[in-house]
Amino acid sequence: MNSPITLDALKVLDAIERKQNFAGAADELCRVPSAISYTVNKLEEDLGVILFDRSKRKAELTYVGKLIVEQGRLILQATDELTYVAKQSASGWELELRIAIDSIVYFQPLYSLIAELHQQHPWMSIKVIDEAFGGTWEALSAGRCDLIIGAADSVRDNNINTLPIGDIEFIFVVSRDHPLCKIQQPITASMLKQYPSIVVADSSREIMPRSAGILDGQSRITVPNMEQKIEMQLRGVGVGYLPVHRIQNALKTGQLVPLPLVTPETRKHNLCMAWRKENKGKALNWFIEKIQSLPSNLFLCEK
Repeated sequence: MNSPITLDALKVLDAIERKQNFAGAADELCRVPSAISYTVNKLEEDLGVILFDRSKRKAELTYVGKLIVEQGRLILQATDELTYVAKQSASGWELELRIAIDSIVYFQPLYSLIAELHQQHPWMSIKVIDEAFGGTWEALSAGRCDLIIGAADSVRDNNINTLPIGDIEFIFVVSRDHPLCKIQQPITASMLKQYPSIVVADSSREIMPRSAGILDGQSRITVPNMEQKIEMQLRGVGVGYLPVHRIQNALKTGQLVPLPLVTPETRKHNLCMAWRKENKGKALNWFIEKIQSLPSNLFLCEK
């Protein structure tokens, strides 16, 4: 069934309603008034309804006319968006940019970049997901994202490009009121086992999840991200290693206290962002270039 309601007819009705007369609509659409009248009369005839109340001096829509104009504008808007999306896609701009950020780094630097990209390309979808440990690399390899930020170390994969964003170090800390602060130091493994370890869940879905800093026989409390791990340790709920760049203020104020261990672990990592070489999307390239122009270590600095 072919509908008599065409995009052209919807544009005519929209112009008439906004200009409040047929002549104004004709000027806007660069047509003669008779062509506007013909379009409206033909549509009324084909639909079998009256769209305009002609008993008044101004062109006033009937109830059915208002309904068609209101719904028609949604169709016109959707058509404009579809046209834009098609042109953007043909020119190399993705319809969606997916970014995975490890919870070990700060999210704040992304705010302004996402806002700027969305302002330039308002029809583009931008999706940001939170990952941790092996889940960050897995998100890229499994195709769940186009760009990862804050991945620890690097992978030996010729199909992946990486860019360093800073180095981090972990230290063992507890809250200032924790019982471990009041016993003889350095702390032994048997002492640690008395208190739960706070760990961030590995967000891997397809590979075996891993954890760090867990002693055999030590209970654990698993949280979704680094922010909650820090909060739990600040509250004295448990113990564990934390990245120095995320707890600078807590260390300065004494809320968190570093403790020496009998068998300390050296934990230093190089963080990077990474993307697949075959991904030539313009939005991805725009994002990478913007991050490269930012000050070094920005994702490791608290704002």
